[in-house]
Amino acid sequence: MLKKLTEEKLAELLETGIAEFAENGPTGANVNVIAKKAGISVGVLYKYYENKEAFFQACLNRSLGVLESVLHDVIEGEDKLLVRAEKMIRALQRYSKENSNYIKMYNVITSGNGKKYASLYAAEIEGMTAKIYTGFIERAMKDGDIRNDINPRFFAFFFDNLLMMLQFSYCCDYYTERAKVYCGEYFQDDEQMVSELLKFLESAFTFCRTEVVHKK
Repeated sequence: MLKKLTEEKLAELLETGIAEFAENGPTGANVNVIAKKAGISVGVLYKYYENKEAFFQACLNRSLGVLESVLHDVIEGEDKLLVRAEKMIRALQRYSKENSNYIKMYNVITSGNGKKYASLYAAEIEGMTAKIYTGFIERAMKDGDIRNDINPRFFAFFFDNLLMMLQFSYCCDYYTERAKVYCGEYFQDDEQMVSELLKFLESAFTFCRTEVVHKK
């Protein structure tokens, strides 16, 4: 009879899987390697997960659960829009540095290596953040904290693009080097990163088209 894994051991198994998927993608990851690194047999792993795809799904769910918790912790307050945006940026900076394998795994899915999974997981992965960010924008519009000539779903999409690239920049080699090209030595200055991104958001969020004057 197979011994039941503790919650701690299951968590360790998922973290081991996330690291392997982050390194090799869902296609290239090896279940035998994952089981060995986690200190269990493949048979035990398959007792809990039907196949590699089911295990990958569990790993993905774990990472999304952590991200959702992080976002909800900072978005539910009564602060003004830019204050909540600042808290969100700082939270995502910490999340990226503490959970780099989560970001790398997500990056692999979005690349050509994860093409097989794009249609399967796009709605699931993006659905959570799309709901949170759209609600964030809609609430700000209702409170009068943001320009009123926007489509909140589009703005949520643009907002997510900024935050997604920020996370990639902290964790994924190409995007890290890309950030260094643009930001130079200041890339590692978290405070300046927050400050400059908030300036960008403030302009995007607060100026209606009729208020923008273009010099001829």
